[in-house]
Amino acid sequence: MSIKNRQYNTLVMQAKANVIGFKEAYAKFVERVSIDQKSPSLISNYGRSIAAIGLHFGRVPHEISVEEINSYLYRMTVHEKQSRSYFKQAVFGLRHWFRLFGMEEKAIAMPSIKKEEKLPVVMSKEECKLLFAAPRSLKHRFLLAFAYAGGLRMNEVRMLKISDVDLDRKQVHIKMGKGKKDRYIVLSEFIASRFKNYLREVKPQVYLFEGQTPGEPMGERSIQYVINEAVQKTEIKKQVSMHTLRHSFATHLLEDGLDIHSIQRLLGHSDMRTTMVYLHVADIKPRAVFSPLDTLYKKKG
Repeated sequence: MSIKNRQYNTLVMQAKANVIGFKEAYAKFVERVSIDQKSPSLISNYGRSIAAIGLHFGRVPHEISVEEINSYLYRMTVHEKQSRSYFKQAVFGLRHWFRLFGMEEKAIAMPSIKKEEKLPVVMSKEECKLLFAAPRSLKHRFLLAFAYAGGLRMNEVRMLKISDVDLDRKQVHIKMGKGKKDRYIVLSEFIASRFKNYLREVKPQVYLFEGQTPGEPMGERSIQYVINEAVQKTEIKKQVSMHTLRHSFATHLLEDGLDIHSIQRLLGHSDMRTTMVYLHVADIKPRAVFSPLDTLYKKKG
């Protein structure tokens, strides 16, 4: 169990035991966000923040005034230096909670969340090559290359099953990605040519990348450890995570000439604006302007 999950379970259990009415109200909250098809990780993040607020005040959140909550959020972020992520999860969780109990005015009164305008960290192609070659383990080399080759998110890599890879059609079926949406991505020729050897040597049973327990997926912390260890063996100075590989995948595709709409589809972005950020980091060489009439009569070959 991850540290976040342990914190979630501990805080929620304490709130259920010590805050009158929290147990029943929290059951309604989980039921509602589950019906809204929110992910388990989102429920956990919201729940951890809400339970902490309930424990702090000794009351269920809908009995706490907006002024008290704002003071609490101010103290936690300014004086106790809680992360921006904590602030967002608390605000979003409270908005859901208030709407559940018919308190739309309270939900609207919650602080607004300003979107960060940070550009993603992107590795060069040479840095990617160094990273993929660094691990001694075939499993770890294949994991890093596969994640980059498909621009996959952490959970998409973890939950990928052997049966999701179609060698004949050169496709990978990404099931229940972010937003619980399925999509297909192209299977790299490089990966396809080494796939059978990987299965033969590593012998995964169900998931493509399994942890120490056969048939169970690798944990997030284990995968990040693989990345950190690989980085330490190179001269790469950047902070590298699974999302860095995803950012590098999208940026390199743009630099290689793939159109932004295709990249949006490969990444599984529902909003084009999310994909457009890569236009700010890609090193796209200007091309000579020409007339389409000239290409109509251009001899092939």
